[in-house]
Amino acid sequence: MVAVSDDALTQALVILGNGGLVAVPTETVYGLAADATNGEAVAGIFSAKGRPQFNPLICHVSSLEMAQEFAVFDEASLALTNAFWPGPLTLVLPLKDNTKIHPLVTAGLDTIGLRFPKGLTAELIAQYGKPLAAPSANASGKISPTTALAVQQSLGNKVDLILDDGPCAVGLESTIVKVAGDTATILRPGGITLSDLEKMSHLNLLEAEANASIQAPGMMTSHYAPNALMRLDAEKVVEGEALLAFGSSRITGADQAVKILNLSPTGDLIEAASNLFSMMSELDNSNVARIAVEPVPMSDIGIAINDRLKRAAAPRG
Repeated sequence: MVAVSDDALTQALVILGNGGLVAVPTETVYGLAADATNGEAVAGIFSAKGRPQFNPLICHVSSLEMAQEFAVFDEASLALTNAFWPGPLTLVLPLKDNTKIHPLVTAGLDTIGLRFPKGLTAELIAQYGKPLAAPSANASGKISPTTALAVQQSLGNKVDLILDDGPCAVGLESTIVKVAGDTATILRPGGITLSDLEKMSHLNLLEAEANASIQAPGMMTSHYAPNALMRLDAEKVVEGEALLAFGSSRITGADQAVKILNLSPTGDLIEAASNLFSMMSELDNSNVARIAVEPVPMSDIGIAINDRLKRAAAPRG
């Protein structure tokens, strides 16, 4: 784990060029990056994470021009890039024929998920000159990392280099949208909210069906899970539970919780999103069997927060 510097970025470029894995900071969560055109490197991502190969990866690019080398963009998708790139929006688009993206990245689908992130990772990609496949830098299905330390604790020496650029600003993964004509289907809610997307008045917005086939990351029923069980929309705390709180008012029995962390004492959903994964991890590390979660409003980025909580609490196979 090294702090971001010119020397660290040079080291990262060498590792990527040799087919290695680099944990990179983005505005959403830390990603586990490898050269998306190198099959052995991409296979290394699946191996390090213990990720099933039917679950596709997002390709990160440093410009719209780079993205257009690999996918077919129509008028609607270009409008979305104009509004939200660089930023926490992933577009699932038709894959161009004969691209250099390795088939492992797309899990054999005829579409590809593309994102142009803000900041350091985009700079790294621009210097590297090729897209990076980069799912969250954690063991598959577990809590996504929003700090370099969380990456180290989850993956350890399975990563060749961890670039430390401090906590992630958004704290939730990107919103994933599949575009077809004038219809945009939200496959995964995230850092771009439904109200943000609704401002694109020419688009017909749909939500993915509950049991839809996996077309993008984050669609598995059980995901983002701590070791402890999660109990959502709790009305009271049961003895032995930790409490993940929200807002200024506490539920019954909160004073007997083993440990309490509050996503946002003022009820700020953006603050809650940025704290979600780190606070879930901290409560999980307190060795409790179960975490009670107070209700979080289903509005704006609260929709994405509730999506992550629902998947974290889902029955595990």
